[in-house]
Amino acid sequence: MGKKDKDKKKQKKSKADKPAQQEKLDKKAAKKAKDKAKEKKAAKEAKKAAKLARQDAAEHATELSQRAAAEAVVPVLEIEEGRGGPTGESLRTLLKLPARRKVDLSQHDPSATPGFDGDKVAGKAALAAAGDPLAELQERLFADGRTSSKARSVLLVLQGMDTSGKGGVLRHSVGLMDPQGVKITSFKTPTAEERRRDFLWRIRRALPEPGIVGVFDRSHYEDVLIARVRELTTKSAITRRYDAINRFEAELAKSGVAIVKCFLHISPEEQKERLLARLDDPTKYWKFNPGDIDERSMWADYQEAYEVALQRCSTAAAPWYLIPSDRKWYRNWAIATLLRETLEQMDPQWPAADFDVDEQRRRLLEEDPIA
Repeated sequence: MGKKDKDKKKQKKSKADKPAQQEKLDKKAAKKAKDKAKEKKAAKEAKKAAKLARQDAAEHATELSQRAAAEAVVPVLEIEEGRGGPTGESLRTLLKLPARRKVDLSQHDPSATPGFDGDKVAGKAALAAAGDPLAELQERLFADGRTSSKARSVLLVLQGMDTSGKGGVLRHSVGLMDPQGVKITSFKTPTAEERRRDFLWRIRRALPEPGIVGVFDRSHYEDVLIARVRELTTKSAITRRYDAINRFEAELAKSGVAIVKCFLHISPEEQKERLLARLDDPTKYWKFNPGDIDERSMWADYQEAYEVALQRCSTAAAPWYLIPSDRKWYRNWAIATLLRETLEQMDPQWPAADFDVDEQRRRLLEEDPIA
């Protein structure tokens, strides 16, 4: 066979092999497509299975959460009921310091709860219950102050070491009253003008008008406390200030101002916990003052200064009330109760009408505002 014949035979064989090769390629492509479809189906089923698993997990978690909540209902309700409550004794009697008697703060427990034999929950409930009676008495005082030239007023004085709770009293106790009948004054470091004048000058300017409950967040007592501890003036000058304060408060009482002076008694251990709590909470950094730590180093000096001031300035006209303040709930309830008892003793009355009630009723019933 010649070369030409061989080439023809080879070409003929190649043509004959092409369908077989194509069939082989087609089968391979079909198998690949089938495998890809299986993989796709398997992935889809795996995704579906994962979704179902997540749903099952979520349902299981919800079931556990609901079960836990259901199991927690009984103890929560038991705690919210509280135990005990007010004993019914007058706090104006229990907490009042005797006039001109020596005071030893170490003999007074800052965590005590005079006049209350319940727990924290009961104390909070008692504070809430005190709201309506206190608010009504204050409104009667306010109404009387708007109509009578002889109306009286109340002055609540709050003194205590840093973190003793003056701000808490303003929110929780004073906050039970209508703000339009309350005047709050916070005394800071005296200005240049105030330092040029008598120490009581700025105090007189902040006194409540008739019908108003005035609140001093710190007060004229700073001038016998800080001044004594830091030796800002002479001992004889401080002694004269005690006498000036007593004359000033007697004058206020005589003019119709009921003075409620509250010393918020806190322990150094509790103060430390409250200062640490401020450092643990970024939202409370603004309340922290590094100087508070420096003041703690003079704790004994401040206690002595308070003891002298409480002894020298607790009088029949303006007694001091010692408020145990390690328990915030008791402190708030006690001061709200002191305010209520003070207003009850004052007994402000609703002002009588200065017009003919029947005549004004007739006018309203017979009027025709459209005509």
